Amino acid sequence: MTDKPTAARSSFGDFAPALATITDEVLFGEVWERPELGKRDRSLVTIASLISLYRTNELPFHVKRALENGVTREEIVETITHLAFYAGWPAAMTALKIARQVFDAEES
Repeated sequence: MTDKPTAARSSFGDFAPALATITDEVLFGEVWERPELGKRDRSLVTIASLISLYRTNELPFHVKRALENGVTREEIVETITHLAFYAGWPAAMTALKIARQVFDAEES
């Protein structure tokens, strides 16, 4: 493993170093690197899951990651629109607010 700070190490590595290592090595090192799905598709699945489960703390990171993985803003908004009918209106409204904040931060 590299000594380069990761999002996990920066966020909680000082408090839960084992969880940061597992996050880096297993989740992002193994699961996200499996060839059966591309990172773009994994990002879409992940943000859809986070929206549906109302996991608002993790959503900003993964919306940003989705953009980095080639998902367009329009596709993210369309995903949220689609999920309004499956995950619920409040979940979609919250996700739109979060997506807008991420998009705005990307512009600055």
